[in-house]
Amino acid sequence: MAKKPKIAKKDLTIITTHVNADFDAIASLLAAQKLYPHALVVFPGSQEKNLKNFFINSMVYLFNMADLNDIDLSRVNKLVLVDTRQANRIGKLSSLLGKQNVEIHIYDHHPPTETDIKGHVEVYRATGANVTILTEIITEKGIRLSPDEATIMCLGIYEDTGSFTFPSTTEKDFSAAAFLLSKGANLNIISDLIARELSPQQIVLLNDMIQAATRYNVNGVEIVITFVTTEKYMPDFAFLVQKMVKMENLDALFAIARMENKIYVVARSRINEVDVGAIVTALGGGGHAYAAAASIKGKTLAQTENKLVEILYSKIKARRQAKDLMSSPAITVEAGVSCKEANDLLTQYNINALLVTEQNGDGETLCGYITRQVIEKALYHKLDSAAVRQYMTIEFATVAPDAELLEIQEKIIENKQRVLPVLQNGRITGVITRTDLLNILVRQTQQPPNASPDLLKETIPARTRNVIKFLKERLSSRLNDILRRIGGVADDLGYGAYVVGGFVRDLFLYRTDEDIDIVIEGDGIEFAKKYAKLEGARIHTYEKFGTAVIIYPDGFKIDVASARLEYYKFPAALPIVEMSSIKLDLYRRDFTINTLAIQLNPDTFGTLIDFFAARKDIKEKIIRVLHNLSFVEDPTRVFRAIRFEQRFNFTMGKLTAGLIENAVTMDFFRGLNGRRVFAELKQILEEENPVPAIRRLDDFDLLKVIHPLIKFDKHLVAMLNSTKNVLSWHDLLFLDDSYMKWVVYFLILISQCDRNRSEELCNRFELAPRYLKILCEERFEAAKCLYWLERNLPISNSTLYQKLTGFRTELILYMMAATRQQEVKKSISHFFTRLRRVTISLKGRDLKKMGLEPGPIFREVLQTTRDAKLNGQLKTRKDELEFARNYIQ
Repeated sequence: MAKKPKIAKKDLTIITTHVNADFDAIASLLAAQKLYPHALVVFPGSQEKNLKNFFINSMVYLFNMADLNDIDLSRVNKLVLVDTRQANRIGKLSSLLGKQNVEIHIYDHHPPTETDIKGHVEVYRATGANVTILTEIITEKGIRLSPDEATIMCLGIYEDTGSFTFPSTTEKDFSAAAFLLSKGANLNIISDLIARELSPQQIVLLNDMIQAATRYNVNGVEIVITFVTTEKYMPDFAFLVQKMVKMENLDALFAIARMENKIYVVARSRINEVDVGAIVTALGGGGHAYAAAASIKGKTLAQTENKLVEILYSKIKARRQAKDLMSSPAITVEAGVSCKEANDLLTQYNINALLVTEQNGDGETLCGYITRQVIEKALYHKLDSAAVRQYMTIEFATVAPDAELLEIQEKIIENKQRVLPVLQNGRITGVITRTDLLNILVRQTQQPPNASPDLLKETIPARTRNVIKFLKERLSSRLNDILRRIGGVADDLGYGAYVVGGFVRDLFLYRTDEDIDIVIEGDGIEFAKKYAKLEGARIHTYEKFGTAVIIYPDGFKIDVASARLEYYKFPAALPIVEMSSIKLDLYRRDFTINTLAIQLNPDTFGTLIDFFAARKDIKEKIIRVLHNLSFVEDPTRVFRAIRFEQRFNFTMGKLTAGLIENAVTMDFFRGLNGRRVFAELKQILEEENPVPAIRRLDDFDLLKVIHPLIKFDKHLVAMLNSTKNVLSWHDLLFLDDSYMKWVVYFLILISQCDRNRSEELCNRFELAPRYLKILCEERFEAAKCLYWLERNLPISNSTLYQKLTGFRTELILYMMAATRQQEVKKSISHFFTRLRRVTISLKGRDLKKMGLEPGPIFREVLQTTRDAKLNGQLKTRKDELEFARNYIQ
C-alpha cells in the first residue's frame, strides 16, 4: 500500500485538545474551528471510542479533520489549544512548543498552574465547560451556527457540568446552553448520549471498582480510593467514576486504573475541603477543584497510591474551625415576636432553637436564644401571645469563625447550650448546634487520631446473616432442594447465584410466594440451559435482556436474569466481589424491601445479603425508594409503592410520600406510555382488596392519570365496596368458571365514561381487541339490561334467563355490583346460581319422532319447553315430551 503524502500546506493552523478527549473537548474543537475556519482539527492521541463513533461516523462533515501522521509539523505556524494547557497532555504536538515561528493560542477553563503552556493569546475563564468560553466568543462575533453544530457544542456543556449539577457549573454555562438551544441544539440527541447505558464490559469494570474501594479518613475528611486493571483501554472511564460517586454517594473519589501500560487517575470531589485539581496536578495531571485527571507512565499502581496518599495528607486540611462546622445563615427571631409565631418558625425550618435579636441603629444585635422545649411549655400554659424576650436564655457563650473544635466543645458542653452563635465583629455569621458537635465527635472516635493511613482503610460492607435454618422452616423440602441445585449448577460454571426480590421479601413477611427470581453473576442464559437440561425442564430465553424462564413439567417456573455477562477472576477467593456485582443489580430495583438477596452457591448457601437496610424497613413496615430520583426515572413505581403499601399494610416513608407528591406536581405521568400505566393499574385491581389502594391513588391525586372523569366520591366508594362484596360472594361459591377480577373493578371505575371516552381510554392503554369489546360494547349492553331490570321486576324466570343469558361472568358481576336495588341483585344472583345452567333433555330427534319437519319450528318448540322448565312447569323428561306434543298440536 502506498504511503499517504504528508499535508505540506504553508502557514498551517492546527487545532487540538488533550488526549482521551471527552465531549467537552470535542465540542471545543468544533467551536474553535468556527473561529479559525481554515485550520485543521487534529487529535493528539487515541480518541474515545464512543466519541469517534458518534462524531466521526455521524457528523464528520462538520470537522476539517486530519490525521496527525499526515501533517508536516514543520509547516505549522499556529497551534490552537482547547480545554488544556498542559504539555504532557497533547502528545507529539508538544514538539511545536517553544518554536519561535509557532504562535500558540489557548482557550481553557482549568485553573492556572505553574506548569501551564505560555501562549501568545490566552483566554481563561472559570466556567463549568470549556466550550462555554468559545460559545461566548462566537456569540460576540455573531458567527452563525447550524443546528448540528449547536447540538455538539451544547453536548459538551451538558457533559462537563453533569447536566448543570456539578458544583463547578456557572451562570455562563446556563447562558451558553440557552444560546445554543436557540440555534437548534437537539436535546434528544444530547439526552441519548449523556444518559447512555453501560456496556457489559463497563459493568464489569464498575463492579471491580466498587469491590476494590477503600476509605481513608484524612484529617477528618473521608476519601475513597479504588483500583482497577484492564488489559485494554476502557472508554468512558471518567463516566464510570462519576457513576460510582453517585451510586455510593461519595464526597471524594480517586480512581486509579492501569490500562495497557499506563496508569490513569480520575478524581471527583463534591466538597470544598478536597480540591482534586490541586491534588492531581501534583501527580502530573490537572483539572478543576471538583474534577481532575492524570495519565502517568513508568509507575506501578502501588507507587501511584503511595504518592497519592502522601499528597492527600499534605493538601487536605482538617474541618475543625467554627466557620467549617457552622450552619449559615442562622435562623433568627425578633425579641418581640410571640411564642406561637416562634413555634411556627421552628416547625417551618425543622430546628430546635432560635437565636433572638433586637434591632438597633447599627442593625441586628444578638440578645439571647430560645429552645423548642421552652416554647412548647409556654404554649402549654396558654402563653401563645407572650413575647419570646420574656422566656429566652440571656446568658450564653459565643465563638468567632476561626474558633477551634476544642473551644467549641468546651462552650457547648460546659454551658449546656443547645446552640452556639458564631459572631464576627458582633454580627451573626452562623450557628453550631449540639447535634453538629456530636456528629464531629462521633466521627473522631471511629478512628484513632494518630493512626497511619493503612489503619484508616475501611472496606464497603453489606449486612449479612445466615438464614439456612429459616429457609428450612419456611420452605418446602422441594423448594430447598431446588435452591441448592441452582447454587450447585452455578458454582460448576464459576458463577454466583442468588434468589432475590419478592420471594425473599415474602419469606420475612411470612407470606407465601413461590415465584422464584434468580440472579446469576455471569451468563444467565448459559446457566438456565444447563440447569434445565439436568432437571428435564423446558426453557424460554430472551437473549436481548440476558434472561430466561425455566418451566418444569408440572408448570412450576423459575425466572433467571444475568447480573452481568462476564465473571471476576477470583470468584471463590473474594465473596465481596460477588456482593458488589449483585449490589448493582439490586440498586436498580424499586424499593428497599425488594433488595434482599440470598446466596445459593454451596460454600455460602443461605447467606442473606442486605445492602439497603431492607430488613429494617420490613420490620418497621415502611415503603422507601432507593434514591430520590426513583419516580423521575420511572413514574410507574408510584403505583407499585401504593400497591405494596396497601397489600402489606405498610406506611409510606415520609421522603417517599414527598417524592410521590412532587412527581404528581411536576406531572411526570404526562408522557408515560398508556400501556405501562394500565399494567400497573391492572395489578392493583387484581389485589385481594384493591379498594384501599384506589383510595390511596385518590389521596395522591393519581386517579386523573387513569382518566379525569374518575372521581373518588361517595357513589364510587359505594360501588367499589359493593364490587368487593359481590366478588367475595362469587368466590365462596367455589365454581369452576374463572373470571378476570380486574375487569369488574375497571368497569366500575369507568362507569361514568361514555362510549367515546371509553374507546379513547382503551386505545391509550393499548388494550387487546377482546378487552375493547367487553369495555366499550358489551358493557353498554349490560347497562341497558340492568336499566330494564330495575324498572320491570318482578318477572318470570324465563324472561330473566332471556335477558341475562349470553353475558360473560365479568358483566354479570358488574351488574350485581352496580345496582342499588336489592331485588335486582337477588334476581341476578338467582340467575347466576340456578337458572343459567338449566337445560332440557328434549332433542331434535324427539321432535322428528313426533312427525315435525326440521326448521325454525324446532327452535321455537325447544325454547318454549325450556321456558316452561325455567318457570317450574316441568320436572321430568316425560313432562317435557308431553308439553312438546301439546304445543305442537
